Amino acid sequence: MQKIQQNFYSKDIISVNQFTKADIDILFAQADLWREKVQSGAPITVLSGKIMANLFYEPSTRTSSSFIAAMQRLGGGFIPINDVHYSSVSKGENLADTIRTLEQYSDVIVLRHPEQGQALLATKASGKPIINAGDGIGEHPTQALLDLYTIQNSFGSLEGLTVTMVGDLKNGRTVHSLAQLLALYDVKLNYVAPRVLQMPITLCNQLKNSGIQQDEHETLDAVIADSNVIYVTRIQKERFDSLSDYEAVKDAFVITPEIMQSAPKDSILMHPLPRLAEIHPSVDRDPRAIYFKQVQNGMYVRMALLSLLLREELS
Repeated sequence: MQKIQQNFYSKDIISVNQFTKADIDILFAQADLWREKVQSGAPITVLSGKIMANLFYEPSTRTSSSFIAAMQRLGGGFIPINDVHYSSVSKGENLADTIRTLEQYSDVIVLRHPEQGQALLATKASGKPIINAGDGIGEHPTQALLDLYTIQNSFGSLEGLTVTMVGDLKNGRTVHSLAQLLALYDVKLNYVAPRVLQMPITLCNQLKNSGIQQDEHETLDAVIADSNVIYVTRIQKERFDSLSDYEAVKDAFVITPEIMQSAPKDSILMHPLPRLAEIHPSVDRDPRAIYFKQVQNGMYVRMALLSLLLREELS
């Protein structure tokens, strides 16, 4: 994988490990610009004539729609492939051939695939940039970037924060990617999960080598009062081998207004969505609940990423 090195043009986006703090500063400054322009109603045409192929092998509402909205806001077009049941893939076409076909029509390919490592494999077949929109339990780099952007906008800085991640940390690609990005900063990470769903030890060891402080817990009570960010994820039923294993942990953590009374007044509650029962709907009225703001920020960050990938110089 290529490092960004403050030059995004024509590069694949596969892992958060491609980014430095300087790269993130550039991306977030561009996201700020697009946010201001969108909110002002000013027309944006920097990607007029460019086409994005959205290739999703797994169901998606937010990520797929966010990329489409981002491309349209920038003046570009898109090819939506959101259900491979009705594509050539259902006839047995392999990923490489699908990628080689789509690159004939498009300037960038956004790929979601249920198998870890397939986004990287796609880059071997493509002469156009590939953006990893989630590869199994691997990574989801653009979700992590929008999460980081949301945290920075909330606090003004990423330094010195305590981020508590709650839920399915074993299978959650969003927390895998976000933890690696946060390791670029002076933060503390708390992991709150059932014993069988704790953060993968290989990732914990990787982050330990970067010097980041990490603590594991099986209850939220011990850490919620000291948390600046409470990042909740759903228990991923589709990743379990048996229904009984899922049923045993599915309601391990449910955020309610009563639980939020223990959180700091200036903390934020985040969720990558979709949610099931892990955050009670009554919590939505809490001003600290900003998961729908995350959704909006996702469009601005993806606008920034697409514009930086597809234009050598922005006008």
